[in-house]
Amino acid sequence: MTANAWLQICVYVGVLLAMAKPLGSYMAAVYEGRSAAVRLLAPVERFIYRITGVDPRAEMRWTGYAFAFLVFNLLGVLAVYVLQRCQGFLPLNPQGLAGVAPDSAFNTAISFATNTNWQGYGGETTMSYLTQMLGLTVQNFVSAASGMAVLVALIRGFVRKNADTIGNFWVDMSRSTLYVLLPLSFVLALLLIGQGVVQTFGPYRTVPLVETTRYDRPKQDERGQPVVDASGNPVTEKITVSEQTLALGPAASQVAIKQLGTNGGGFFNVNSAHPFENPTPFSNFLEMLAILVISGALCYTFGVMVGDTRQGWAILAAMTLIFVPLVFVAAFSEQSGNPAFAALGVDPVGGNMEGKETRFGIVSSALWATATTAASNGSVNAMHDSFTPLGGLVPMWLMQLGEVVFGGVGSGLYGMLVFAIVAVFVAGLMIGRTPEYLGKKIDAYEMKMAAIVILVPPVVVLGGAAIAVAVDVGKASVANPGAHGFSEILYAFSSAGNNNGSAFGGLSANTPFYNTMLGLAMWFSRYWVAVPVLAIAGALAAKKYVPPGAGTLPTHTSMFVGLLVSVVIIVGALTFIPALALGPIVEHLTMIGAK
Repeated sequence: MTANAWLQICVYVGVLLAMAKPLGSYMAAVYEGRSAAVRLLAPVERFIYRITGVDPRAEMRWTGYAFAFLVFNLLGVLAVYVLQRCQGFLPLNPQGLAGVAPDSAFNTAISFATNTNWQGYGGETTMSYLTQMLGLTVQNFVSAASGMAVLVALIRGFVRKNADTIGNFWVDMSRSTLYVLLPLSFVLALLLIGQGVVQTFGPYRTVPLVETTRYDRPKQDERGQPVVDASGNPVTEKITVSEQTLALGPAASQVAIKQLGTNGGGFFNVNSAHPFENPTPFSNFLEMLAILVISGALCYTFGVMVGDTRQGWAILAAMTLIFVPLVFVAAFSEQSGNPAFAALGVDPVGGNMEGKETRFGIVSSALWATATTAASNGSVNAMHDSFTPLGGLVPMWLMQLGEVVFGGVGSGLYGMLVFAIVAVFVAGLMIGRTPEYLGKKIDAYEMKMAAIVILVPPVVVLGGAAIAVAVDVGKASVANPGAHGFSEILYAFSSAGNNNGSAFGGLSANTPFYNTMLGLAMWFSRYWVAVPVLAIAGALAAKKYVPPGAGTLPTHTSMFVGLLVSVVIIVGALTFIPALALGPIVEHLTMIGAK
């Protein structure tokens, strides 16, 4: 590890942690109605409720909250699906792009509504400007706001005593969008435009190349069939290329919310490796910081709302203690390079630069890969498929931990709080005492719901990957045989099954099989996790407060932080190490020549 690597990682983590308290305090004030922004924009908020027929004073039981959450998200899926299918007849389509195929539209609609943003298509060749803005960008806002709303409901479950309700979904989602996501996205979009990220409604531009390119291309007849000579050899034709078409569009506005809302869906096919999405090292730092900033700050929001900021710092410390070592593992693995090059007489000094942008380098690429999979973001600035086996294992395992190491906005923290419930339960078993967390006794019902939250994603990931490698249609999309091909399939289902959205690029996933399977994986993992969390919130809100006693486990100390980290890592290791051993681990052993 170089001094530059240490500096980049320390600066990034330092700025991220420094922003947790001010942003976290602001979000707590928003949800509690104490913020100056709430008072300033109150007329706008009331207007939204009036035109939608929402009574902001009407509180919901957890079942009503869950119903509103599910219905709203289902309507989002239907709207995005219809918009994609009909985009060929709609405005703001200067390139005349046709409607999206049914299986791809199904996958994309679920992907963006569930805050996954898995993309099996090329954005600039598939989606019109209208679809990108009205469909995908809107879902970037509301899917993120939905996750934040579920988190706020869970926090109220800890705070309230003998209560039947946990808040109002429509109010929580509206405030998340209006007071948090919109202003932050506006500021970030302006900064990105200043760095050169494109934002225009103009058509694609055709520009002359600096140097004319010539190459041979197989000739085809009028039916598109290859032309061969009398001996059966392909006939080629000389092609001269002197110009290039540059894809443009309203990218900056979508890039800002894709990062802040931990969405990750790229405006262009290569995502944030594209110079029109991420042109400079400074834009790269801003986007990378935006991936984790809200998720980290929500930990402090949690502490403020439960009346003990130490609880928020403890959760943030647990997340950071998992995140930072894995950043160094990824960076070290990529800087070490591939020893197979030495056998070919190639000097591997400088590390593994394959699939990485030279304007960012190895450390920034490894840091981004770790951050985007620690969050349920999925955006990339490098090709994860080109990482070394251990470098690729880090982002894959971070997703498999359940997207709780920072995680998605809202969803990451409520997932980590479920692990905290499990941790206090384990501690209670050790001393033979009913476990408590934040003054609420943890009973069998909460543990059953927590078990569902923790077990559903692994079942979806491992079950989906097993089906894919067992059927011919699943294996047909794999370009790389052996361990790496298995890693590509496992990564795809780890991404979908944990609502991340990043991918190993070697898998051709835009097929009816993968569009359907991954779409279902995203669907189950989002809602079979969120709804049990709301059930926990309802159960906790109905309980009385239990004052801490001599046998109560303090949940703000370093001992609890260590216990929480251990529970997360042990669950992740026990669940996925056997599968990882068949993919990246055996691939690493093969690379270093182990027998």
